[in-house]
Amino acid sequence: MKKFDLLTPIGLVLGVSVLLLAVFSNSGPSGLIFFIQISSILIVAGGVFAAIVITFSFAELKAVPKVVREAFRTEDHDLQELIETFVELSGKARREGLLALEAGLDDVDDPFIKKGVLLAVDGIEPDVIKDIMMAEVVAMEERHRKGRAIIEKAGEYAPAWGMIGTLVGLVLMLQNLNDPSSLGPSMAVALLTTLYGTVLANLVFLPMATKLVNKTDEEVFVKQIIIEGVIGVQSGQNPKILEEKLSAFILKTKQKEEDLGDEYDQA
Repeated sequence: MKKFDLLTPIGLVLGVSVLLLAVFSNSGPSGLIFFIQISSILIVAGGVFAAIVITFSFAELKAVPKVVREAFRTEDHDLQELIETFVELSGKARREGLLALEAGLDDVDDPFIKKGVLLAVDGIEPDVIKDIMMAEVVAMEERHRKGRAIIEKAGEYAPAWGMIGTLVGLVLMLQNLNDPSSLGPSMAVALLTTLYGTVLANLVFLPMATKLVNKTDEEVFVKQIIIEGVIGVQSGQNPKILEEKLSAFILKTKQKEEDLGDEYDQA
């Protein structure tokens, strides 16, 4: 079940707070107004939006709200409960046969599990079942990749448009060197567009895209466990052996986390 992910807004608020604290600590609250430049905002936001519109189709752009929403949602996968589900299915299949599994699928919420079990009940060969289910996993990865591609591109375009705004500001400044009063606003446009573009890229777009990549990797990992579980049930594996086999996925993940921690400790 998906729920609201507090870490995303917390990270955004924390990043903005650090910037505000840096401004307040040097110039006080009144200094904040110097970091608000409408022309710089228009250059970066308008430029990124225009580039995105050129790059992607209308159908892809319509999916942006849904993709962004996914960055603010999380889903807890209880792997131990998932393993227990397949242990129960395996035991039932050995006692009553594969056909008996179809009647109990109403208690299973995951459509991917249902699809795999139904394929097994239909008597399809394990290799074919694995190919069919892996094809769905690949399709899911491609769908997710296309969805987050817009956010990734926005992260690439934002700093570039910040530099474009900087060049605009420098040109304006060079054209008005005889007017000292115009140097300040022109320099503000030149510097703030780079700031806006860099902040948008490194606080909003790229972190969100990376989070979506991690969510996809986690979903793929869970689906790999499901595929192995379905194959084990279909082939009539002993429930205890199947449990040990699926538990190896969890142990492997924990081992990677421990190894990563050890690498940081040694660094």
